[in-house]
Amino acid sequence: MSEQIPPGGEPSDDRHMRRAVALAARGLGGTSPNPVVGCVILDASGEVAGEGFHAFAGGPHAEVVALRDAGDRARGGTAYVTLEPCNHTGRTGPCAGALLDAGVARVVVAVSDPNPVAAGGAGTLRAHGVRVDTGVLTEEAERGNAAWLTSVRRRRPYVTWKFAATLDGRSAAEDGTSQWITSPEAREDVQRLRAESDAIVAGIGTVLADDPRLTIRTAPRERPPLLRVVVDPGARTPASARVLDGEAPTLVAVAAGVDVPPHLGDAVRLPRAEGGIDLHALMAELRGRQIVSVLLEGGPRLAGSFIKEGLVDRVVGYLAPALLGAGAAALGPAGAATIGEIHRLGFEEVTPIGPDLRVILRPAPAKER
Repeated sequence: MSEQIPPGGEPSDDRHMRRAVALAARGLGGTSPNPVVGCVILDASGEVAGEGFHAFAGGPHAEVVALRDAGDRARGGTAYVTLEPCNHTGRTGPCAGALLDAGVARVVVAVSDPNPVAAGGAGTLRAHGVRVDTGVLTEEAERGNAAWLTSVRRRRPYVTWKFAATLDGRSAAEDGTSQWITSPEAREDVQRLRAESDAIVAGIGTVLADDPRLTIRTAPRERPPLLRVVVDPGARTPASARVLDGEAPTLVAVAAGVDVPPHLGDAVRLPRAEGGIDLHALMAELRGRQIVSVLLEGGPRLAGSFIKEGLVDRVVGYLAPALLGAGAAALGPAGAATIGEIHRLGFEEVTPIGPDLRVILRPAPAKER
């Protein structure tokens, strides 16, 4: 089957861009508040000369890494980049300038940069005679960079709700026990999700019931510390809670006007809302702290509130081949009182994880709901 060629593109563009997207994924969890970016450099004869990805904030960008790998072979060649090369000087120099200095003749871009501070690289390259083709594997590249793109376009962190449940949707038994519904393999996969996130959010109910640490067992040395966030409207987090153990930074969000005990003296006070605190205010607080991606591990009530407010961008569910028939549901009230108000999702991936099943879904476009 022949490859689909975008307007102005070449037959091999999809293949090389797909490799760039895979390279970009290696930076997940380490680049925040920057995007993940991958780059592949071909020499003038069309052979791969260099590869690179952005590994951590403040480090060299993908294009610079790939150009170093390619050396003089980059001259007259082609660069495949998952995000439009930056056009400004921040902690590193502009990538558009680096590509020009290296003598690259053509640049293929998957996604245009929506950040007005850094955008404009494509225009700069074209102004200096470089051929720039855009729109190659845009959907795949956007999916891989969804967290950063959401933070720029919607001005709030990207939220993934993670849950584990039996096949009949129960997250705990009737007596309240919940460890362990899913397998060690599923729990290990959750560690990967945590490592790709900037913050973990849990509710006070989860903290009181399970006393979780909310940490990553193994994390790359370069990645910034994971922020643990407890949504605790009534300031009930006990001093003995493991989430306050100092192993990672912790933010406790309480409702305005609540008396805060001394051990929660650094708690942030947020406006009240029905059932607790204003979650949009919480998202604004986290964005102000340069949090790009959030993993929501709170209980059913908090998850329902996030979904009701339209703040969940992705759902990752781990389903165990087991039945309870009674007990706590994985999701609490989410603002859907009738079938007409149901929250429709679309399957993105269904994968066996040990004996369990991992399902990844995203909210369906409005026209499909």
